[in-house]
Amino acid sequence: MLFRSVGKEAYRGAFGERPAFGPQTRMLGDTALYVLPSTSPANAAVPYGERLRWFAALRAWIEPEHRRAVRAIVVDARDRVLLLHWQGPTGSWWITPGGGVAVGEGEAEALRRELNEEIGLRDVEPGPVVFERTHTLPRPARLVRQHERFHLVRVDRLDVAPTIDLAAEHVTGHRWCTLDELERTGERISPAGRPALVRIL
Repeated sequence: MLFRSVGKEAYRGAFGERPAFGPQTRMLGDTALYVLPSTSPANAAVPYGERLRWFAALRAWIEPEHRRAVRAIVVDARDRVLLLHWQGPTGSWWITPGGGVAVGEGEAEALRRELNEEIGLRDVEPGPVVFERTHTLPRPARLVRQHERFHLVRVDRLDVAPTIDLAAEHVTGHRWCTLDELERTGERISPAGRPALVRIL
């Protein structure tokens, strides 16, 4: 993911709204946005010390925090893939269940915890790792560079029943998708390219 710094007027011209200084929740594709005060000498509205503070904050923000995560490609006996609907500041996505690995937690332990919390799948033994990626997420405090490992998890059938309230995580629903549905959909699915991966599996 790239990032781009812009001024308030440039941002307002592009999106029709006036932002606050700092990182924005809106993105342009894979590009994060950060609004800075204008460096023009004519910008008397923002004192030099204030401008310097925001540029220093930008320098701290772009130094990413590293995070490990684990996810599952859950496939049932009908070769359907389970997706969760994530609706957040950067838009609407269909994602696989999973999340961050806590300090002192093993990968398999983290995946079992996440699957229990998000879809109610218990006592599962994670299958092989079939995909890995590293991507960068814009967060208010700083960028997060997240390395994700995707395990194949097969189930005969599953009635999805989260054991926690997923609203705080911006998850609003789920669906089972066939391979053909995955390849035809115009909706955004993360990670990109997964339909081809699933068909190979």
